[in-house]
Amino acid sequence: MKTKLLAASAIAIAATLALSGCGRADSAAEAPDKTSVLSDGPATGTVKMWAMGTEGELLPDFVKAFEEANPEVAVEVTAIPWDSALQKFQTAIASGNVPDVAMMPGLPIFKNAYAPVPDGIDVSGMFEGSVATGNMDGAQLQVPWYVDTRVLYYRTDLAEQAGWTSAPSTWDELHQFAGDMQKKAGAEWGIRLPAGGPGSFQNTLWMPWSAGGELMDDGQDEWSLDTSEFAAAYEYLKSFFTDGIANPNADPAPAAAVNDFISGANPALITGPFFAGLLNGAAKDLPYATTVLPADESSTSFVGGANLVVFKEAANSDAGWKLVRWLSEPETQVAWYEASGDLPAVQSAWEDPVLKDDDTLAAFGEQLQTAKSPPQIVSFDKVGDEGDAVIEQIIRGTVTVEDGLASLQKRADEIGTE
Repeated sequence: MKTKLLAASAIAIAATLALSGCGRADSAAEAPDKTSVLSDGPATGTVKMWAMGTEGELLPDFVKAFEEANPEVAVEVTAIPWDSALQKFQTAIASGNVPDVAMMPGLPIFKNAYAPVPDGIDVSGMFEGSVATGNMDGAQLQVPWYVDTRVLYYRTDLAEQAGWTSAPSTWDELHQFAGDMQKKAGAEWGIRLPAGGPGSFQNTLWMPWSAGGELMDDGQDEWSLDTSEFAAAYEYLKSFFTDGIANPNADPAPAAAVNDFISGANPALITGPFFAGLLNGAAKDLPYATTVLPADESSTSFVGGANLVVFKEAANSDAGWKLVRWLSEPETQVAWYEASGDLPAVQSAWEDPVLKDDDTLAAFGEQLQTAKSPPQIVSFDKVGDEGDAVIEQIIRGTVTVEDGLASLQKRADEIGTE
């Protein structure tokens, strides 16, 4: 499988930085809406595009195919380091000197600066959860470009030693499976799970979601965290640590997770497609498999990735949207996967043999059918930080699940839903 380390940590840093500058970005982005209507015919003029990380490095060569199909257009790609992206976007939006198109990992902080997606861009064939990441205040403001979700990775050789010839499919089975990895296969720990610290709340959302919980009430105007579904989820998470199956002091670095997985010290974990790339680069022919997350009421994972936006103040929005439309075509998405390892947001692209014939990818394609995104509001990141702390307190035994959730609900209510 061709893949790479997605910039998950960079996205988290970006979101945190965005929060610190939210007042400036919001106040500077009150430009009047410009009607987004795609003209007939090919794209023309210059399209300025910003993209971060590896995507920004690969795009200049990749978009040459778009330029060949549209001889009167020139695409100028600016590759932006993740650590300076937020400042550049804030400055550009405040001054009105924005690119036409940009890669954007959600970031509702800038929603007032995005142009609405025009009718000429069809998102109906994309994964529902990924489409939701670009929907803000009921308006579709971003188009999914590539997607990411979380599945269960496990060592098949050690699983067989533990008596498992197939993957666990329920919560009870996962707990038993991880315990058997220790007792019967000799692993130091049965499974790696978040125990608090940055990202723990987000990376365990699959548990309350799979238990039937929701982050917000049906009206989407109040947090809904102190519930029986969240309680069941956190009791389940806690049980792995209470029973000594998961390490509460595991090194959170990706390299540590790779090393423990390869050595067999920790032969199971829940993570994204980037992990396969790390494994394939570190250990050839390692016996492992991926599978959808074990289910409680459902098997519901977290969806991430990156979207594409066109700004209201874009100088060439027509050609910009035509570039977005081209990047959303199934054939283009397959080609981009081959170039970058980014998983397609367009479902029909997964029928191409390049993806369909890769056994490692099957679990991701299936999981994306039910994967969900958190609400696209600025305050989610603040609530997530509070959730990280509560998870650590629960795992360490300094609070009960009941008291921890009551505290989290109180803080979320204070933070609000803006």
